[in-house]
Amino acid sequence: FFVGIVVNGLINISISTIEKRYELNSSLTGLISASYDIAFCVLSLFVSYFGERGHKPRWLAFSAFMLGLGSLIFSLPHFSSGKYQYGAKLEDTCQVPGASSANFTCNASTKSSLPNYLYVFILGQLLLGVGGTPLYTLGTAFIDDSVPKHKSSLYIGIGYAMSLLGPAIGYVLGGQLLNIYIDIQIPERQDTTYTKMDQDDPRWLGAWWIAFVACCFAIWLLIIPFSCFPKHLPGTAKIQAEKISETHNDGSEVLVESKNIGKSFKDFPMALLILLKNPVLMSLIIASSSEALVATGFATFLPKFIENQFGKTSSFSATLGGLVLIPAAALGQIISGILVSKCKLDCKSIIKFMIGTCSVALLLNTVFLFAKCGNEPFAGVSETYNGTGTLYNLTAPCNANCGCLRSMYYPICGRDEVQYFSPCFAGCSSHLFNNMKKVYHNCSCIGRPKRENDSEDFLFEAVPGKCPTQCKFLPLFMTFFFFTVVFTFMAVTPTTVAILRCVPDKQRSFALGVQSVFLRLLGTIPGPILFGVAIDNSCTLWDIDECNTKGACWVYDNERMAYLLMGISAACKIITIIFVVMAVYLYKPPAASAALSQKDSEMVSSIRT
Repeated sequence: FFVGIVVNGLINISISTIEKRYELNSSLTGLISASYDIAFCVLSLFVSYFGERGHKPRWLAFSAFMLGLGSLIFSLPHFSSGKYQYGAKLEDTCQVPGASSANFTCNASTKSSLPNYLYVFILGQLLLGVGGTPLYTLGTAFIDDSVPKHKSSLYIGIGYAMSLLGPAIGYVLGGQLLNIYIDIQIPERQDTTYTKMDQDDPRWLGAWWIAFVACCFAIWLLIIPFSCFPKHLPGTAKIQAEKISETHNDGSEVLVESKNIGKSFKDFPMALLILLKNPVLMSLIIASSSEALVATGFATFLPKFIENQFGKTSSFSATLGGLVLIPAAALGQIISGILVSKCKLDCKSIIKFMIGTCSVALLLNTVFLFAKCGNEPFAGVSETYNGTGTLYNLTAPCNANCGCLRSMYYPICGRDEVQYFSPCFAGCSSHLFNNMKKVYHNCSCIGRPKRENDSEDFLFEAVPGKCPTQCKFLPLFMTFFFFTVVFTFMAVTPTTVAILRCVPDKQRSFALGVQSVFLRLLGTIPGPILFGVAIDNSCTLWDIDECNTKGACWVYDNERMAYLLMGISAACKIITIIFVVMAVYLYKPPAASAALSQKDSEMVSSIRT
């Protein structure tokens, strides 16, 4: 639950604030995000291998300590970087030539030491990765060891659901804390124009660090309870004795038992080779990695997709994305856990169940084809300035003398129902407050209202924000996407249970470790990168600063974005189905346990030969 709050909730919420506060670009903050999975990748094989026969609850106590330490270190830059200093507020209207204004030219300013805090953030994420590794490998195996086989999927499903509820809490908690000023006390006066900052000011930064400190101490409270658990819970031996092996019948279980593999480090290559040669295990791992690629891609970029596709604000998009993704993922895992548990499905039946859920998710994925939106009118991007200027050029005769900044994106909606990059690019020379709302006047680039009879009703020429979208597909899209996520995540718990069933009992933790490595190498690390490349590929207007350096993308081609994301998602789901079908055909049920024990010696001698 706390890993979900910190790693998948608070860090995602804080990234943009950290970028501004510590002068980091998105590629560097992307490295911060990837550091958790990198640490997980490096350590999961070794932790799951050596922890299998160790004292698992004490490993989990160590996990709690490292998670708390990582969370604390991630918050340290706030305490050592001093008070946040902000500059003068930029004027966003068209400046009359000759008037005093800030001089924005490309020059080599004094190099700041703030970007060096990048390494502290990476260290914090690496420690969080170290702490998360025993939790998801040894913790899951410990649950499976301690409960009857038919209840295992239910308990694992509840555990995974908690790891999805965590990010929901993280998003809400982090979002509320960003309403508090970063240094708690807002400075009374730092420039001559404005005495206090509010949240609408582009310089505002929220208190991203508070939740990390709170979570650190909350996680550390779990160290003592974990340390007090015995190596095996009461009744574990009886449960283990009643379990019937469902290991894929390729002789690996006898090999593990006969050679007592797993006692020392020199057995590590042999133990790894046994798992890599298990075709059912590898098919399930590749299938789950393909699903993870799509899941992490959408977890990262669904709010951005909603914001650009349906013209919503970033805060609304993030909230809506969290409200759909998190409950749908948790619901899918719980439903599948209950079904597998109640129906008492064997290993092969579980894999067939996964084929059904993935196929339904693939069909629902077609929502991108019929619930996409066209591009809204945008001056200088999708249309010209009332017939003047050219496409993909924000400067036109009506704003040529305004000295507008391409780096200051502050969209406004004109009375002509066209969006403009900023009040300056709309040629607006003045503004006032009407009923506590800021409105713009004297805008040389904005045409007359689309409906002539409404011209008298307009007491202004433009208002802040994007124009209301004409696309009404958002409810339809979110409904279909909700069920797509439900059916996608209905395969997660069965995959874990099937992996635990198709490998020798003494290699179950190690098998989950192998899965976590492939899951990250093929899924969670490349997923956001691939989705990011696809979204960037649909960009139609980039932010270019005074030094001609390309920054973020301001405007996207909605249709191209929808097609690209649907293509990636559909391709990954097809790959998943192919490998799950392969797992069904490759799986060989084990021989009867009694017969196996009688022929144990012959099997061992033939394997040794």
